[in-house]
Amino acid sequence: MAKRQILTIEDDPAIRRGIVDALRFAGYEAIQADRGDTGLETALAREFDLLLLDLVLPGRDGLEILREIRRVRPTLPVIVLTARGDEADRVRGLHDGADDYVVKPFRVKELLARVEAVLRRSPQRPTDVAAIAIPGGQIDPARREVRFDDGSREDLSEREIELLRYLASNSGRAIAREELLANVWRINPHGITTRTIDMHVARLREKLRDDPQRPSVLLTVRGKGYMFAPLR
Repeated sequence: MAKRQILTIEDDPAIRRGIVDALRFAGYEAIQADRGDTGLETALAREFDLLLLDLVLPGRDGLEILREIRRVRPTLPVIVLTARGDEADRVRGLHDGADDYVVKPFRVKELLARVEAVLRRSPQRPTDVAAIAIPGGQIDPARREVRFDDGSREDLSEREIELLRYLASNSGRAIAREELLANVWRINPHGITTRTIDMHVARLREKLRDDPQRPSVLLTVRGKGYMFAPLR
């Protein structure tokens, strides 16, 4: 079984080192960043299971990072680490989407207990899919092709397969373009205006024989993004 991966964004080197060592000793894979700006880039470019986030950071404020993460990756578990004793700051973090908070100084055992508790109650990362059923055929990610019931086939690019895999793994959920840019294209979507996702979806609909006027596989969710429709 693959190790759970945890990203820690913390600028204090001693605290960060202590957290990373504790996580690794507990069996987690630790990723780390010492600034808010680079931490956000890492958070949007890497796949991981939980974020430990300091609130006071150079380069980008922790609450700004939290709001951006919640916009792009709404189900990612986040625990806020803060030296602030004011209750209003903790409430604000929870209001902005944190799953829990730990006030510094904290004991390693307390932090690990919070991590385990948040991971237990958080949705699991979608598992990969071996084959994707669609009306009149199926998608084979390993062979990068669509096989139709009439015997015909359609080749798919690696990016098209990655996009389909992500959408199908989140079947039935509307996924924002920003989330797709972060998790499929692996780029920071902040401030980016692009039609590349719309163009990829248009090409996929053509290859999947999904009527663009009345799609039944790749649905457009107005104001949100795209959704892979479960096969009924």
